[in-house]
Amino acid sequence: MKINHATPRTLTEGDHSLYIGLTGSRTVVCTAETNARQLGLSRRPLEDLLVFNTAFGKTVHDISLNAVANLGYADVRFMCHVYSGDTLAVETEVIGLKENSNRKSGVVYVRSVARNQHGHEVLSWVRWVMVHKRNHGASCGAPVVPTTDAVVSGVRLRRDDYSAGVREITAMTGVTDLWEDYTVGTRIDHPGAMTINNSDHSIATRLYQNTARAHFDGYAMQSAGSQRLVYGGHIISVCRALAYDGLENSLSILAINGGSHVNPTHAGDTIACATKVIDKIDLGQDYVGGLRLRMIGVKNANASSISFPKACESRPAHPSNVVLDLDYTIAMPKRSA
Repeated sequence: MKINHATPRTLTEGDHSLYIGLTGSRTVVCTAETNARQLGLSRRPLEDLLVFNTAFGKTVHDISLNAVANLGYADVRFMCHVYSGDTLAVETEVIGLKENSNRKSGVVYVRSVARNQHGHEVLSWVRWVMVHKRNHGASCGAPVVPTTDAVVSGVRLRRDDYSAGVREITAMTGVTDLWEDYTVGTRIDHPGAMTINNSDHSIATRLYQNTARAHFDGYAMQSAGSQRLVYGGHIISVCRALAYDGLENSLSILAINGGSHVNPTHAGDTIACATKVIDKIDLGQDYVGGLRLRMIGVKNANASSISFPKACESRPAHPSNVVLDLDYTIAMPKRSA
């Protein structure tokens, strides 16, 4: 089944400024036009996660409006920068279905692609979401569970956006750490934390035109014995912004290899996060290398309290205060060849 999601969305400088206001993002290449040009880009790109959350929001009405929960992501690829004035259109294909044992719900697996006004793919991703069944007794047939790679391989990562000018980023941040200075196993406890206000996550979800009832309808959530949930994409954005300290010279997100919203976040919770370097990827470029990172976000606790699961644990048993476990890859400038 293929779905063309309504309606295409043009992203503007206003959207970008509002995103910064909601998350506090300080990504250097997206902060100032002068930064972007000095680093070798034609102009300042939009924040990667603004693009992701906007494209994701387009799929919600058709895929997860009535979802029980958004369960996870895989194979998320950021294929080129998106700029102010670009228009995104999104298409989704259902690639798997699996009924749950209680026969009241099931998991839907989808692959979505966002294209700009020129028809170029700018973003693609796989996600799976738990959805209620209309008729609990209806037969759903044999389960179809798609296979995805655990990691977006280096050959599939974007590698042609940057030139030697990216090394000048150290003069902008005042931090000298580049790709060569990070080692596998390095842990970074990011010192900042952010409390999620009702206004923050409400405005963020509206910015992305994400219509999921769990984020908007307090009456319905209260009737179900719960309260409104903070959209998981907002938590990813907040944690990414907090991770600036320790990853100051990061250029952009290349891929999200996998991720899960482990426990819910509600208004009033305070988010902190820590990152571990789990791999270094040579992109075959003189100027930029890849860092594969694992970022864990917690609520109402310090980053130093976070315990990273062992690499062999595919489904780790996180404590109840962990809200995000994200495996992603970033572009980081290299020193001179």
